[in-house]
Amino acid sequence: MEARTVYFEKRGAENTEETLRLARERAEELGVRNVVVASYTGFTGVKAVEVLEGYNVVVVAGVVGFREPQQDRLEPEAREAIEARGGRIVRAAHAFGTLGRAVKARFGAIQVDEIIAHVLRLFSQGVKVGCEVACMAVDAGLIRTDEECIAIGGSGRGADTAIVLRPSNTHTFFDTRILEIICKPRG
Repeated sequence: MEARTVYFEKRGAENTEETLRLARERAEELGVRNVVVASYTGFTGVKAVEVLEGYNVVVVAGVVGFREPQQDRLEPEAREAIEARGGRIVRAAHAFGTLGRAVKARFGAIQVDEIIAHVLRLFSQGVKVGCEVACMAVDAGLIRTDEECIAIGGSGRGADTAIVLRPSNTHTFFDTRILEIICKPRG
């Protein structure tokens, strides 16, 4: 099999529309129906449900209170737009970090989940995010472990990475298989 990988010169939100287009193109080629998208504010999630209409789009929005207590970064208008187009939203703790961050903050000890996150960042922040949100979507029961999916992540705001993977639950993370990198920042 031969497949194309696109490398962006810069990372960030400027690549969002192209990342989503490339993800849809590859999903069509492979017959993949499930797409998981990281989107804290809903910016990327809204764009994803528009570009990926007809797909099972799962938007992973993270937890309320991640930056500040009771703060919900998911804009109400974005939630409504995502759900109106059939997207489903996951609100869950980061698979690679939440409890580990608490231990590090209190005791200064690095946890295993943080090491895994840093290793995945060797490829790109978006590869790490893609693996993480795929686990979170499986844990929520919105995608299956026996079907390939496309996971989309980024380097802060927007999307700049798309991968094809066979996901797993968080507690069986090492069963995850990254099958293809559709696009990512080169730097």
